[in-house]
Amino acid sequence: MDIAPFDFDLPEERIALRPAEPRDSARMLVVRPDQASPFTDRRVSDLADLLAPGDVLVLNDTRVIPSRLYGLRLKGETAARVEIMLHKRLGADAWLAFGRPAKKLAVGDVVRFGHNAAGAACQAVRLDARVVGKGEGGEVELAFELAGPHLDEAVMRLGELPLPPYIAGKRGADARDAVDYQTVYAREAGAVAAPTAGLHFTDSLFARLAGRGIGREFVTLHVGAGTFLPVKAQNTDDHRMHAEWGTISPDVARRLNAARAAGRRIVAVGTTSLRLLESATGPDGVVQPFSGDTAIFITPGYRFSAVDILMTNFHLPKSTLFMLVSAFSGLEVMRQAYAHAIADGYRFYSYGDSSLLFRAS
Repeated sequence: MDIAPFDFDLPEERIALRPAEPRDSARMLVVRPDQASPFTDRRVSDLADLLAPGDVLVLNDTRVIPSRLYGLRLKGETAARVEIMLHKRLGADAWLAFGRPAKKLAVGDVVRFGHNAAGAACQAVRLDARVVGKGEGGEVELAFELAGPHLDEAVMRLGELPLPPYIAGKRGADARDAVDYQTVYAREAGAVAAPTAGLHFTDSLFARLAGRGIGREFVTLHVGAGTFLPVKAQNTDDHRMHAEWGTISPDVARRLNAARAAGRRIVAVGTTSLRLLESATGPDGVVQPFSGDTAIFITPGYRFSAVDILMTNFHLPKSTLFMLVSAFSGLEVMRQAYAHAIADGYRFYSYGDSSLLFRAS
């Protein structure tokens, strides 16, 4: 499929650099594709009134780690500064990462993290990694000298919170982001990007949802930096999705299947939850326990098996995520929805406003 229909013009001032306060005060565009007037302007705090008793929210409880690392590439007597963005763990001591500038990195190079301003390594926090593989688009495979919890601790000490490029290009990360860029229910460390639809939830919103009889279940998908990569191919058939690791427990799968059998609706909070659910669900609509990688790429024409309603933020032009929401609610409907949101001053991307999308029949 040609990517041209997924392009649109977005004014710079529509990109949110800070989240709404409180979180659930963000605006929310409700999109019902099968109604004559498909768009309604609401607030996230209205969510309990927009859903029905018995509906089940599925939320991604991944936790963002400080995965942006700055180091020195060591080769013989020379050194060069490089930036490393971890994006997928391969093992106890191994990560896939994006390196910048990529041309400075080759298989066999050592990258040392924990150097001071003069370039000298600080032994107390030094961390070395060797480049053991190199792929396309600046991707490298790193084998670290530490493994398991020891590596996790070193990354926590040396890394920086990885704000999305459309925010990081305008300001640096600060102490507020350490709180703002995590969901209130973040639990399982491993993501390098936040599941941003979940950033809108507060304890008080959860209390209102529970009071209305709306359930919630948690799954885990460790969001990778590949979520920010644009589709560079002119045709979607030529785009390669980066794999992300996720899990759905047997108990969660059993409860979701029971809810569906009882005619209750499944509400995915975020495209990450939706992608994981669809990866774990067969054509028969049965959600299976899941643990592993998914590289599912959803474009118009895809037949959804697991999700009835999707809560999600507003996405980039020509992105895989705008293609996903177009598959869910219809391409022309979503083009009109985004035009409405831009004209009406909605805030876009990770710290922006939300939408509640009903699936097109």
